[in-house]
Amino acid sequence: MDDPRLHPSAAGAPPPITEADLHACADRQLPPERQAQVAQFLAAHPEAQARVQAWQQQNALLRGLLDPVREEPVPLDLALPPARAAFPWRSLAAGLLVATVSAGAAWSLRGMVEAGAVSRMAASGPALTGFAQRAAVAHAVYSPDKRRPVEVGADQEQALVTWLTRRMGAAVRAPALAPLGYALIGGRLLPGESGPVAQFMYGAEDGRRLTLYVTREVGQADAAFRFGQDGAVNVFYWVENHFGYAISADAGRDVLMQVSQEVYRQLKPG
Repeated sequence: MDDPRLHPSAAGAPPPITEADLHACADRQLPPERQAQVAQFLAAHPEAQARVQAWQQQNALLRGLLDPVREEPVPLDLALPPARAAFPWRSLAAGLLVATVSAGAAWSLRGMVEAGAVSRMAASGPALTGFAQRAAVAHAVYSPDKRRPVEVGADQEQALVTWLTRRMGAAVRAPALAPLGYALIGGRLLPGESGPVAQFMYGAEDGRRLTLYVTREVGQADAAFRFGQDGAVNVFYWVENHFGYAISADAGRDVLMQVSQEVYRQLKPG
């Protein structure tokens, strides 16, 4: 079967069918026109169609297992410190917005909460909010994936940049971070709160991964570098020219500052 990842399309042709489209189809999140395009693709690719049907069956099983729990009333005597104890669940909610959640992604997120709740509550860095928190969750969801961490690989970098630029409605590109020890792995399109978001992923020789999250969903003027932490994920973020940028990794603060300064230098207008 053809891998349903991005490849350059002819001018005027519909956008290529991506992994995100398949997940959105399984979750019934596609608009009618895009649904028709994906249905045509699936009719010609039986293996992809089988994957989508398997995800839909898993979704149905998950709903059957989890719906009764969702309907249970919250215990009236449940006493939780409002800021710190609620924090992991806010991260989970942000993850559900960031990830195009199929059954597989849902189980990954569940594991993040079960295994990481204590470390999140014990985080020593400033708490993240807004796009910086969504960037941290997106990093935690996708960077551990060994088989398919990105939607489009670095070998198709120009096609990736062209696609993301078209979807974002403004020019985006992947900074060159090889001099700092991080090679481009690829990138993907993510759903934001009200529009698309771009994520570029980089890898170091020791296996560590770093992500650059680019969004137009910012409600503030240009802002200097800021640092925050969500569990094991450290984030440097800033706002420049109506774009929000967030660098996420489990690397130290000094390393992230150096990477952020280089990204800022390469992407700064003019």
